[in-house]
Amino acid sequence: MGIFISVGRTIECVLIALCFGALLTMSSTKLLGALQSCNYSGKKLLRWARKRNNMSFERLALLGMLCALSYTVVSLCFSFAGKWSAVIGLVAFAVFFGVYIYADGKIALRVPAVPTRRFKRLEVILFLVCAITAYIMVTLLNFAAEVWGARIFFVLRYLPLAALPLLLLPLICLSNLLSKLYEVPHNRTYIIKAKQKVASSDITVVGITGSYGKTSTKNILAAMLGKKFRVLATPRSYNTPIGVALAVNANDLENFDVFIAEMGARNLGDIAELCDICPPDYSMITGICGQHLESFETLENIIKAKGEILDATRKKAFLAADCAEYFKDSPCPVQVCDCVGDITASCNGTQFTLTLGGKSVRVHTKLLGAHCAYNIGIAAQLAFELGVGIEDIAAAAEELQFVEHRLQLTTSNGINILDDGYNANIKGARAALEVLRTFGGRKIAVTPGIVELGILEEKENKQFGGLLAGLDLVILVGDTLVTPVKEGYYGAGGDPAKLMVRETLKDAQSELKKVLKRGDTVLFLNDLPDIY
Repeated sequence: MGIFISVGRTIECVLIALCFGALLTMSSTKLLGALQSCNYSGKKLLRWARKRNNMSFERLALLGMLCALSYTVVSLCFSFAGKWSAVIGLVAFAVFFGVYIYADGKIALRVPAVPTRRFKRLEVILFLVCAITAYIMVTLLNFAAEVWGARIFFVLRYLPLAALPLLLLPLICLSNLLSKLYEVPHNRTYIIKAKQKVASSDITVVGITGSYGKTSTKNILAAMLGKKFRVLATPRSYNTPIGVALAVNANDLENFDVFIAEMGARNLGDIAELCDICPPDYSMITGICGQHLESFETLENIIKAKGEILDATRKKAFLAADCAEYFKDSPCPVQVCDCVGDITASCNGTQFTLTLGGKSVRVHTKLLGAHCAYNIGIAAQLAFELGVGIEDIAAAAEELQFVEHRLQLTTSNGINILDDGYNANIKGARAALEVLRTFGGRKIAVTPGIVELGILEEKENKQFGGLLAGLDLVILVGDTLVTPVKEGYYGAGGDPAKLMVRETLKDAQSELKKVLKRGDTVLFLNDLPDIY
């Protein structure tokens, strides 16, 4: 008889553990999405969770408290059921977890979680870690109830499980660490495969890096080279080793003539690692500024990191004019962008004169801002170097479409919307505001400020705030950088009546619905992901 009781209690513990594993995993969707945005850095996730107004920990604490109170009430009400009263009380956990999961699903991440294979593997590991943790707790609580023998403790023996929501963040971090035991060597193998694939092909590799303008210039160059060659380019903003490896391994390089690899960096050595995967025959540096200064610490480190691409370039590098001074001692031949002149920018697009090989043409593009002419210019020089004619280059420039979230213009109900959500540097911000001012009607900016500037964050955001003065309405989002932006705005003579602060982008959008009218232009500048 004792054996049957023991087996029954074990089954009870396992079933409860599995249920809690499932509930906790389903409750972690938003947290896992934030972890993905943090590039699977547990340290960054915890820093995000501690941020004021985040409320993640507070909401989990409230869930635990409600579970504890309701479990106590239900279990005591069913105390006449003897040993089953504690199990019946667990219904309260299911109810409140269900409410939490439903409510959490209504709070959408600005950068939605992408259900990659790694993400799904992490979910499975989290389920197992949560289930094992719950099983250990349930087993110990049952053991304690048997040893202590007090009836009230036996009835409420599962009450401490209410602490599990408070453990969810540490459990996610633990699961993330465990997942890296597989992910790190797996990624290394995948990257080595891509490196070998590039090395064994005859494809021409073009590497593009810079503090800003990488993705836009990559798309421009792909369009120009596409007039003569079969072009493969890294998709979207894939600019990490695994992102480049994904582009290589997912395609047969024999079907392409040129591979354009966008190369990003947050630390010294990052570009060198990317160049090791696909050594560039030609390279491009689109510009240098203090972006990612939070991780680089100094501008000198940024210059050194971006310059790593020059050390690996086999034939020739192309440099934006405003950063050429940094690379006077380049180990490879360089050409500075000097082929663009007579720029005219308006709300209808950009016109400029392009000069290549002694021949000039007038180019019109729907892309907005004088800065886009320079992006087109540096891409044009490289395309011309590879044998694309100036007429084809000009035609490609005129066919260019807006790049998603990079001064992308859409019109809705007579209202112009400038989506510059991926803009996160002071130079890009200045260019975006210049574009905004080319439009007629009221001009409105919605922004949280500029991040990852390290010790320059306050100074640069004050400068940025000054650039906002004179607009018809400015809505600052969040609390991360609002104070220095406001100081810069007021210091430049900005009208306090035309400035407001809202906690979230959703709140800002709600405010816009109240005031927008036909003819207005709204600039969404730097739509920060949730981790900020």
